[in-house]
Amino acid sequence: MVQETPDTESDVEPTPIDEARDNTVALLSEALGDGVIESEVKPGLDVWVRVATDRWQDSARAVRAMGFTYFGFVSAIDWMVAAEGRYENTEFDDPTTEVDSDGEQAIVTGYAGGDTRFQALARVHSIAEGFGITLKCDIGTDMSIDTWSDVFPGADWHEREVWEMFGINIAGHPRLRNIYLPTGFEGHPLRKDFPLLAREVKPWPGVVDIEDIPEHLQAQLEAEVMAAFEAANGGAAETAGGT
Repeated sequence: MVQETPDTESDVEPTPIDEARDNTVALLSEALGDGVIESEVKPGLDVWVRVATDRWQDSARAVRAMGFTYFGFVSAIDWMVAAEGRYENTEFDDPTTEVDSDGEQAIVTGYAGGDTRFQALARVHSIAEGFGITLKCDIGTDMSIDTWSDVFPGADWHEREVWEMFGINIAGHPRLRNIYLPTGFEGHPLRKDFPLLAREVKPWPGVVDIEDIPEHLQAQLEAEVMAAFEAANGGAAETAGGT
């Protein structure tokens, strides 16, 4: 009797290919050269490309020339790991607990990677291709990137918000001024290290310290419960006792 062996080659699923998005990455790499640091394509879903910080504005011009003319947004992200419960101090969520020997957690910077705590993000779409691309770049210690507003005018207010809420300078922007915060406001509220003073005064709801009930109150509560139970069931108990 001949024992059949599985056809391992036919059992292996082929790697999905997304020619359109792969071609987009290739064209952008051709335009920017080593300015493209890393990319990731999720076939049929999305594409991310991280570019060098000094090529950030060039990347805007490149994708626009490639037909990605519909501007979605420019924003930023702070990848710092915020301590859980940093404005609570309970046995269940202690903000002073160290995660590792350095007291820090590793920063994970999402698709296409990253080397810095802060990154800029932008989203543009091609109507002809029917998909969008997310561009990102690291933001160094100078906390500055070049403006996209002269390539995509819609980026103007987005960049003002990035400047205001993260403290990231937008070089070349024509009019950086506050959108949300009053003049003289100190700090940048979307940074993970921004102090939530309101929560230092009044903690987040839902997390509370659980305390033992004092003994005299415990005895009083038990007595009241028993009295209520006996009152509700007294008639039945008396009837049962009299038979």
